[in-house]
Amino acid sequence: MIRKQTLQTRLVFISIVVVIFILAGCAVEKRTYWRDPKTALALQYWMPENQVLKYQTSAKQTQIIEVMGQSVEVETEKTIEFSVKSKGLKENNLQLEVTIDSMSIKITSPQGDLSPDMSTVIGKSFDMTLSILGKEMDLSGADSIKYDLGPGGKRSISADFQAIFPNLAGRPVKIGDTWTTKDTITEKSDNGEVRINLESVNTLEGFETVNGLECVKITAEVTGTLDGEGYEQGMDLTFKGEIKGTDTWYFAYMKGIFVKMITDVSTEGTITTSGAQSMTIPMTQEMKIEVKLIK
Repeated sequence: MIRKQTLQTRLVFISIVVVIFILAGCAVEKRTYWRDPKTALALQYWMPENQVLKYQTSAKQTQIIEVMGQSVEVETEKTIEFSVKSKGLKENNLQLEVTIDSMSIKITSPQGDLSPDMSTVIGKSFDMTLSILGKEMDLSGADSIKYDLGPGGKRSISADFQAIFPNLAGRPVKIGDTWTTKDTITEKSDNGEVRINLESVNTLEGFETVNGLECVKITAEVTGTLDGEGYEQGMDLTFKGEIKGTDTWYFAYMKGIFVKMITDVSTEGTITTSGAQSMTIPMTQEMKIEVKLIK
């Protein structure tokens, strides 16, 4: 019995680690170029130098693993408020300074609650290069901004921002048009690495006013894969999974500003352990994420 409880405790800890691994989606000084909404829109990101936008990201995830015929559930809630300041354009890409205004994480498992100290993150800034179509580039400064999960090791905030802005079409689009975009998110820790590859088929659905801003409404069907490896408490771990979900997002086409996105995704996969006790553990995850402009 003691041996079984010890193994279950270790596997609960592993599931927490996996949750944290995953929790982890213009020309010079001119406005976004847009055409008649009845014909086609050329959507582009645009922020004049020194403009500051404030966003909030809220994520809630439930993960269930099957251990020796029993279900072990881990819930994670993460909230980040961050500011984005434009430093102008360079080679037709936006140069941004991102500051973490506040951040909290709460993990609930059968072993109790875990709320890491985020004081090493709050108030810190890093630079991001963003293409006018929403592709994040050069987040190297984010890698050095880390928080401590105790036995789970240290994590950087980089994965939270590698795909924070949705990608635009790169051509004029009208209602009903679709375009496909791809993103890769890599989460590194002291004990391993997880990679998430996503493909989104976006459709321009129509127009809607959100927070007083005239926006296009875009929906997306999302598919992807999760894979990675790690090492915890004497066990080598391999993660694999298939991802499916949807995005609904809003873009202020006359201002070139991302306004809001709601994401619902599910993952079905496995955690394979090797070592003294080798096994393959089924894993399911349900996640809801909201990113919104708050100022």
